[in-house]
Amino acid sequence: MKANKNRRHTVDDLLGCVNIGKDTEAKLKLAGIDSVSKLKSVGTEQAFLRLQAMDPGACIQLLYGLDGAVSGIKATELSQERKEELKAFHRMVKKK
Repeated sequence: MKANKNRRHTVDDLLGCVNIGKDTEAKLKLAGIDSVSKLKSVGTEQAFLRLQAMDPGACIQLLYGLDGAVSGIKATELSQERKEELKAFHRMVKKK
């Protein structure tokens, strides 16, 4: 049975959240994060670490997207200060 492309998204539905596409939604669900409220309670950094455990190549853009999703804004709208904080975090946890 094909998935309904016209499926309505609830307020807590990851796929209806800014910066979250189908691939990221699937990865988040595999990481035990199945809703926007769960993403917000886990937080940007912990959510990223869970995804990075599954995909060591998880990039900075994913981290920006998660943070934007938690904040309810597009990743491109993150402040420069917040981007610098996230870059420092990404460098600290980057898998070699």
